Amino acid sequence: MALTDPQAITIGGTTTPLPRTFSEGNEAAYTSADGLMKLSLNHNLIKQGRTRHLLRFDHAKIAANPLEAGENVRVNMAVYTVFDTPPAGFYTAAEILAVYTGFKTLCSASSDAVIIKLIGGES
Repeated sequence: MALTDPQAITIGGTTTPLPRTFSEGNEAAYTSADGLMKLSLNHNLIKQGRTRHLLRFDHAKIAANPLEAGENVRVNMAVYTVFDTPPAGFYTAAEILAVYTGFKTLCSASSDAVIIKLIGGES
């Protein structure tokens, strides 16, 4: 079952549609018209019957190069979430969702304090 098409993301108050640009087997991708934003999903079986579910967002932009005056360069970053789960039967979907909800709450608590510290290099 696929996500609805198109997906959309809002960054800095601007919403960008992400129509499906790839779908094959256990993978799908949704990409902005300018190619600067991409949402990817995939599901892979790994060692000992585990399954790895990946949700990844790639963002690129053209920015002034702080090391070379007058030069613009394409730069990119990615944010992703991975669910690495044991074989079916050990966790229910509800239990996996409960663990994710706790993790998401930790990340967003106090105006994203943990994430701000993480991207600031704190541990």
